[in-house]
This record gives sequence, C-alpha cells and structure tokens, in this order.
Amino acid sequence: MHYGGIYEDEIVGKAYDRRLMGRFIGYLRPYRLLVAVTLILLPPMAAARLAQPYLLKLAIDNHIVKGQMEGLPLLAGWFILLILAESLFTYAQVWLLQYVGQKVMFDLRLALFTHVQRMPAAFFDRTPTGSLVTRLTSDVEVLGEMFAAGIITIVGDIMVLIGIIGIMLWMNLKLSLVTFSVLPLLVWVAFTFRRRMREAFRQVRARLANLNAFLAESIGGMAVVQLFNRQAREQEEFTRLNAAYRDANLPVISWDAALYALVETLSSVAVGIIVWYGGGEILQGALTFGALVAFIQYIEKFFSPIRDLSAKYSIMQGAMAALERIFNLLDREEAEVPTGKMYDPGAQKEAPTTVPPVQTIQFHDVWFAYSGYDYVLKGFNLSLRRGETVALVGETGGGKTTVTRLLSRLYDVQRGIISFDGTDIRDIPLNELRSRIGVVLQDPYLFTGSIEFNISLGDERARRRVEEAAHIVGADRFISQLPNGYREEVRERGVNLSAGERQLISFARAVAFDPEILVLDEATASIDTTSERLIQEGLRGLMTGRTSLVVAHRLSTIQDADRIVVIHRGEKMEEGSHQELLAMRGLYYRLYQLQFRD
Repeated sequence: MHYGGIYEDEIVGKAYDRRLMGRFIGYLRPYRLLVAVTLILLPPMAAARLAQPYLLKLAIDNHIVKGQMEGLPLLAGWFILLILAESLFTYAQVWLLQYVGQKVMFDLRLALFTHVQRMPAAFFDRTPTGSLVTRLTSDVEVLGEMFAAGIITIVGDIMVLIGIIGIMLWMNLKLSLVTFSVLPLLVWVAFTFRRRMREAFRQVRARLANLNAFLAESIGGMAVVQLFNRQAREQEEFTRLNAAYRDANLPVISWDAALYALVETLSSVAVGIIVWYGGGEILQGALTFGALVAFIQYIEKFFSPIRDLSAKYSIMQGAMAALERIFNLLDREEAEVPTGKMYDPGAQKEAPTTVPPVQTIQFHDVWFAYSGYDYVLKGFNLSLRRGETVALVGETGGGKTTVTRLLSRLYDVQRGIISFDGTDIRDIPLNELRSRIGVVLQDPYLFTGSIEFNISLGDERARRRVEEAAHIVGADRFISQLPNGYREEVRERGVNLSAGERQLISFARAVAFDPEILVLDEATASIDTTSERLIQEGLRGLMTGRTSLVVAHRLSTIQDADRIVVIHRGEKMEEGSHQELLAMRGLYYRLYQLQFRD
C-alpha cells in the first residue's frame, strides 16, 4: 500500500466556535458596509413576514365571520404588498450575501495560497498535494455554502422567532405557553445533535482530503502504474479510500435526516396542541376563530426557520469543520516559516536593489538532518570564491543535494552557519538571497503555458532575455523547429517534450534570470551525449564570472571544475582538482575507475 501512514490526513481536533468565528469575521471586515446593509434589510423583512398572519386574523374576525365585505379588499391588497415586500427584501439580502461570500472566499483562497507558498520545503515533504488542494478548494467552497445558506439570515430567523413569540404571548398568553411546551425538547435535540454532527463532519473533511491526495498521486504517476500493470492494485486502494469517504458521510446523512424529522414532528405536535387547546378556547368564547388561524400561521412560520436552521445547522457544522482545517493550516504555517526575514510577494515586482556581488560563500561546521538526529551532513565545511566552479561528487544519498538545498534555504541548518561574505544567509531576506542564485534541478518542472513563459516565468526582465538565454544553452535549435517557436504550448509537466528538451528549457530559465551564483544539481543527467556537448559549451560562457556549485554523477562533466569535493556519508572526505584527486588514489579515484574502467 503506497498510500497511508504519514500521508493520512489528520482529523483536526475540537476548536471553539467562538474563536473560529472570531477569526473568520476578520475576513468580513473589508466588506462591513455590505454586511451592514444586509443586516438593515432584516427588520423590515421580518416585519413583513410577521404582519401577514395578523392581517389574516383581522380579515377573518372583522370581515369574513361578520359577513362585512367592506374593507376586505384593502386588507387583501396590504397582504399582497407584504408578500411582495418580503420577496424583494429576501432577493436583495440573498444577492448581497452571495456577493460578499464570493469576495470572502476569494480573499481566503488567496491568503491560503500565499501562506502555502511561504511554507518551508520540509512541510511539503510530509503533506500530500491533494490534502492541500482540498483545503484551498473544497474546504473554502464549504464556506461558500455557508453564505448561500445565509449565515446572516440566521440573525433574521432569530428576529422572526422572537417576534412570533412576542406576538403570540400578546395575543393569548395561555395558548402560547401551552404551544411552547415543545421548545425545551427542541433545544435539547439541537444541542445533542451539535456535537455528534461536528465530529461526523471532521471525519468527512479528512477522508475527502485523503481521497484527493491519492488521486493526485495516482494520476500523476499513471505511466508507472500502467507500465507495471498496477491498475488493479490502484483500483483496490481507490475503492478503500472511496468507501471510507462514503462511510464517513453516512453518519452526517443519518443525523441530518433525524434532525429534520424531529423538527417536523415537533411542528406537527405544536399545531395539534393549538387545534386541541385553541378549539376548546373558541368553544368557551375565550378565543376568536381568526386568532386560532393566526396562531396556526405563526407556529408554521415559527417552525419554518427552525426547519431551515436544521438544514443550515448541518451546513454550519460542515463549515466549522472546514474552518478548523483551514486555520490549522494557517497556524502551522506561522510556526514553520523559515527563520530570518521573510520575503514579501509584492516585493518581487519591484526593481532589485543594487548589491555588491558575493565574494565568498562559506559553509562552516554545518550539520543537518531531515528527521530527528539522523544527520545527512556532519560538520561539513566548504568555501567558494567568486567566479569559482566547485563540483560535489559521491555516492547517492551522501548529502550532495542537501548542500544545494541549504544554500537556497529550502531548509535551514540545525548547527553551524552558511554565510555570504561573513553574513549569515538566515539574516538575508529570502527574495534577495534567491534572486542571487540560479538553480537547475535533475528533474525540471515545466508549467502549462508557452515555452517563453516557462523560461521567463512571467518576469519582465527575464522575458527580454529569453531568446538570448535559449541561444546560450543551445535550446534555440529545437525551439526554432517547433510550429509556434517560443509560443509553442507546453502541456502539463511538459509531456509533449523530451526529457532533454525539458532540461534545456530549465537551463535557459536559469540563464534568463542572470544569477551571480549557479547551482546545477545533476543537471545533465537527462541529456543525451550530443546535447550535453552543446550545453557544456553554453555553460562555459554562462559560468564565466559566476560562482558555480555543481552536483554531478557523471564525472566526465566536472573534470574542468576548479575544485572537486568528495562527500561520503555526509562528510567532506577529499578536495582538489581532477588530476590532484586522481593522484591521491582515494575515493574519487575509485569512483573514476568505476565509471571509466572500460
């Protein structure tokens, strides 16, 4: 089973509704004027709704029962006007709520995405992509449903309920008290269901995140699944996760149905009490027929918002569970932002401040572990001078790539220091640090869009250097043969390009941003021999005047490096030029013999 364990999405624990809503209201503040208008619409809407049964009472008692038609058309006209007014107010309120809801969801999604971008690499190592996608889409969408259901209309419903209670008590105290005898049971039902439904919704959100995470992983690796005939096994795993999601929804359905049924039952019981007790009152002359009809109308209007509240209650519990997960992610982000000055996304659009080139990069007694005390680097020391090319070689898993990740601050050292001209890189703003470094990875990542976009990534300064950068690394030779040249569309993950072509584009990307420091992490591993020669020619010009740190598996690609550092089990074992290391007849010599013994 490739899915589960550390990738199982957590079920977020209980968080108080007041605290959750308090944080959520912060996203409503920019739209407080629209919210205020919505609240202003509530009293006239409630008044229009409450006046309708009373008009029926007047029509029955003063006109229909007495056989006096004079004045009845006027009451009917007012009744129609009240209905129209209620409809108009309801339309305006729902439209405003939906509008504000879309604004708030936009802001919340943007805040989440911005925060996710600021998360350290370690967070993504242990968090499935599908789980994050669920938070940014499905969980936020649940909040949209909360607005659609009318979070503010609950205030209007409460106003209507209070108004109905007041009018009924004013009309007939005894009948009202008898009718409201069902309310204690209704309150008990609501509080009992609240806790159980919240737990059920937590399970639903977590199981949905697991399902999405599996889908993202399985679809992304579909080629491997098909090549190794793992379709049946993947279907079994999907069936398990799909069933878990289905089963998590069953309690929600059960509690929701039970709540709706109980509210309907209590409504019918209340009507029955009115007919029974009110009928006796009419026979005794203590109650008019119009008042009895009005009471029945009021009790229907009383339970109508309660029926709505039962449905809204289900949505609210789902929204609370979603808010728990959303704010849990935001809280974790705040605790896991890399130390040092954090970058401002808006600052990337500004012209960079002129800073002197880095003369010396120093790794001093650097220790680092991805987990616990299982150190990948142990007391690592290395110095790079400006314009120097230093290559890192060694066995797989020895710590070579970790060195480059620490330099770019994808991870921070646990012990020791990495400095630029004596300044700890953790004291350098991330946008400034990373703008100095151009990175080319072994597995290049291409985005959906044109080749031009994938080289410049939308940066205006880099866009002006796209063709020049492509020419330097030799990518222009294959780009010029494409039907649309630099405007050729790249499909998802660059599947319409060869591995070598994707790598050439990533090389051009690094050149286009004109960094003073180059990090090449086995960047030629996916390039054929002919393309490699072309790239090596381009890289010689590119590296001139730049500090370059090259992680290499092919020793043939780094023989011209100024220095070669051999890393073995997280420690620097040897250092020198190609010829010096061969003369030492140590680890580098053995690696060289293994690759070129034929």
